[in-house]
Amino acid sequence: MFNGSMILTATLLGISIGLCLGALGGGGSIITVPALIYLLDQPMSTAVTQSLVIVSISSATAMLTHASGRRVRWWTGIILGGLGGAASLAGTALGRLIPADTAMTGFACLMLVVAAVLTGRTRPRARDRHQTRDRMLVTSGAPHEDRAAAPASTSKTANTTVHPLRTAAAIILTGVLVGVLTGFFGVGGGFVIAPALVLILRYPMPIAVGTSLLVITINSAAALATLVSHEALDWSIIVPVAVAAIVGSVAGKFATQKISDKTLTRMFAAMLIVVAVYVGARSLALIPH
Repeated sequence: MFNGSMILTATLLGISIGLCLGALGGGGSIITVPALIYLLDQPMSTAVTQSLVIVSISSATAMLTHASGRRVRWWTGIILGGLGGAASLAGTALGRLIPADTAMTGFACLMLVVAAVLTGRTRPRARDRHQTRDRMLVTSGAPHEDRAAAPASTSKTANTTVHPLRTAAAIILTGVLVGVLTGFFGVGGGFVIAPALVLILRYPMPIAVGTSLLVITINSAAALATLVSHEALDWSIIVPVAVAAIVGSVAGKFATQKISDKTLTRMFAAMLIVVAVYVGARSLALIPH
């Protein structure tokens, strides 16, 4: 029976999912499966299916809010989504062969790795520090040779290009990896897609977020199509979580205008660490089920 406490839990969960999706283009879905299992007492297989329903609805809503601001690259998202949708079939088949506790232990390890990568991306690199110093020299009236050096460094960085074949290979690999993760864990894969769009295709973060949401929507819907006939859905759980996620996704989109990318990313990484420790402890029976 769905009591008041569970409704509150479902609402808070949905808002958290939507905030992460709307603000970061991913990440909210990575907490959906463990939350459905451990907080709302759903079986592993049912939690995966219901997670995909919730993620599909909330990511599509968040994507439309970003599309209204021209922050979605449609063809890139469709190509990545098509590759991921095909690969999700393999992930779904593999997921049926792995015991639930083993899968959740792997899930916890994956979240810790993602948290470490995200934290590392917020630290200034040596090149960024040098460029910041050069800009400070220019604005502070540095000697002529220092003023000339700064634009040259910036120009060299701006003109650096990526080989088309290398980019195509990276897109294919990213699409396949994201698809397998989507089918296996019931997550949308945005925690992989958004960094790839920034680092490989050099999209600005707002465009990477919007495009990532398009890919998540396609991948989640494709994985859901393979699972929905095998599991009975509990709409008393799906509806409140999905509605709250829609509200959270819209709020998350507007939050990106108020909070820096670095702060949002570090908050997301911290949340992943907490969830990973809890999920790992539960799957290893360190915390009673």
